[in-house]
Amino acid sequence: MNIDLAALPADVDQLQEMVRAMVARMADDHRQISDAKAQVEKLRQIIAKLQRHQFGRKSERLDADQLALGLEGLDADIAGVEARLPAAEPDRRAEEPSPRQRRLPEHLPREDVTVDVEAHSCPQCNGALHVIGESVSEMLDFVPARFRVLRIRRPKYGCRACGTIHQAPAPERPITKGLASPGLLAHVITNKYCDHTPLYRQAQIFTRQGIEIERSTLANRVGGTCWWLGPLLTKLAEHVFASQKLFADDTPVPVLDPGRGRTRTGRLWVYARDDRPWAGPEPPAAVYLYSPDRKAERPVSHLKAFRGILQVDGYAGFERLAAGGHVQFAACWAHARRKFYDVQEATGSPIAAEVLRRIGELYAIEASIRGQSYDHRQQARDQRSRPMVAALKLILDAELSRISSGSALADGIRYALARWPVLSLFLDDGRVDLDNNPVERAIRPIALGRKNHLFAGSDGGADRWAIVCSLVETAKLNAVEPFAYLRDILQRMLDGHPASRLDDLLPWNWRPATPVN
Repeated sequence: MNIDLAALPADVDQLQEMVRAMVARMADDHRQISDAKAQVEKLRQIIAKLQRHQFGRKSERLDADQLALGLEGLDADIAGVEARLPAAEPDRRAEEPSPRQRRLPEHLPREDVTVDVEAHSCPQCNGALHVIGESVSEMLDFVPARFRVLRIRRPKYGCRACGTIHQAPAPERPITKGLASPGLLAHVITNKYCDHTPLYRQAQIFTRQGIEIERSTLANRVGGTCWWLGPLLTKLAEHVFASQKLFADDTPVPVLDPGRGRTRTGRLWVYARDDRPWAGPEPPAAVYLYSPDRKAERPVSHLKAFRGILQVDGYAGFERLAAGGHVQFAACWAHARRKFYDVQEATGSPIAAEVLRRIGELYAIEASIRGQSYDHRQQARDQRSRPMVAALKLILDAELSRISSGSALADGIRYALARWPVLSLFLDDGRVDLDNNPVERAIRPIALGRKNHLFAGSDGGADRWAIVCSLVETAKLNAVEPFAYLRDILQRMLDGHPASRLDDLLPWNWRPATPVN
């Protein structure tokens, strides 16, 4: 409420009326602010409760995607309430980024927008204004993706002397007689396999921009694109299986079975190589291989040339690999820990809580030596972890003889003791991790895609899923942007990149030839 102090009324009654109106307005504003703040606090408590559910009992745990959607909605509610609160007085210092604010990436193009004064004469004395500096602040803007048409012009030249006509040959297209460029193909497969947007939704998005592309046409383009990318999967698998230390796991993939009018369950086998925890020299990579079933001969076939340490969960199918004596197994402490966690959450067992505390101490040691050399990790484990593992085994042996053999706690203890030699392998080899989490992270995108794609249309579709996921996830492991990578390597292949130099196109060797526009 603005009051002109130079024009206050002389009448006392009028002044009293103005004061009463001011007090009533202030009380109403204060009440609205208090209500808004209470609403914000209530929403924040709901968010905290939802986040606790993420780590609660399995039966009470929310789906990760549902949780993310719920949190997004609540965050938007909070922003809406805060927007109704009275704005603070403008602060010139607010134009400059605070030390806690992240600066916007330097590689982004900058476009200047000048906000100038209305007149270049002083409103106080009418004197001429001169520039003494400027304040610069930044906002992150978004320019929607756009389609464009590449017109391929090939001039024709005629020779007056002999009458012949000369013209450059037409460039090869990634899809024969197709209209899609490498950029469009890379966009489609990145959206489908990296951002988990099914083709029918992409077709709807294109339609909103005035481009009619049938879902079946997009599917044909995906198939043609994967034909180009297939040889890179072979090279990637050679790199992964040449390692002496691998993580391995598998995950179900629904595959359409038209003959029976329903889906059947295939498997994607995931093998990950990650030497970064022990400062190994080789780049990280993940390779996905599809099979229509989960028979033990599948991993045996995949790993027939592998020699080294294989870190896996409890699937018995991997155990056939030990028959030749070329593979040594390491188990996953996260799987063993999970059983004690479930017991502790369900019953509050002090024994389970003590086991969890001791395993947590092992993880704390691992966190302190992550990224250190093989020898450094080995020495730290000998000095700090080995006595703790020995003490933990004594506790498990003692408690197993005292508790009911049919209890869930006894099941958890038996699970750990049965695998104790392979759980303890990390003590003898600095390359071994405590758990199988690198490959678990590699499986997570498959689970997200499974929820959005619903199923693969055929065994061939599942094979294509494996090809693109291998390249996309390996690109992300090596801090390479998937769309830029796929677009560029497709163009290079079209331009005749030698098959003998495919290694140059693997994500860790790739360098962009041209910027993405």
